[in-house]
Amino acid sequence: MAEMSPALRKLYDLSGPLVVQALRKRHFDAYYCNTAQDARRIVPDLIPRSHSVSWGGSETIRTLGIPALLKENGYTLIDRDSAASPEERAALMRQGFSCGTFLMSSNAVTEDGQLFNIDGTGNRLAALLFGPESVVVIAGMNKVVKTLDDAVSRVRNYASPLNMQRFSGLKTPCAKTGQCADCVSTDCICAYMVTTRISRPAGKIKVVLVGEPLGF
Repeated sequence: MAEMSPALRKLYDLSGPLVVQALRKRHFDAYYCNTAQDARRIVPDLIPRSHSVSWGGSETIRTLGIPALLKENGYTLIDRDSAASPEERAALMRQGFSCGTFLMSSNAVTEDGQLFNIDGTGNRLAALLFGPESVVVIAGMNKVVKTLDDAVSRVRNYASPLNMQRFSGLKTPCAKTGQCADCVSTDCICAYMVTTRISRPAGKIKVVLVGEPLGF
């Protein structure tokens, strides 16, 4: 992890618990962890041993090494990246909808406790909305914004163009220029937009906020 300034760490540690309170008012099961290491300790505790586990494409989950950690702890994983072919990958992604716990990050979290996410294929958001018994969302405090309008602006103008740089062969304006053009390209990764304003049923969605910059 990159070295954080003391001022930024203090800011995150002051504001993070307030966002957790707002999330809990909206029936999310929410936690604040000062560090990435604390997050690595708490995430396995949120997943029943009987649950199979899958996840969406997430720089945060990759950076934290959560899949390897769960594998070491004996969890059954549904890992699309283990596929030997595109067909097998697609089958594993569909299988992930029926896992016990689905892991993901959130593109943005508002100060009043709402999640905002954009997806290209929709598999991550489909799992967030319905299917898995439990969803664990892990997000760095760098993704916390004031309002939903700020969330949309952050994701469209920053997170999505940055995420496009991870993919080769996709042709969108932001892949070439780094700037959102509100495109309708068939490769667009901003196809689906979902605001999650409450967790229903209560506690189904667990949110772990981490007091470090993580992901995009």
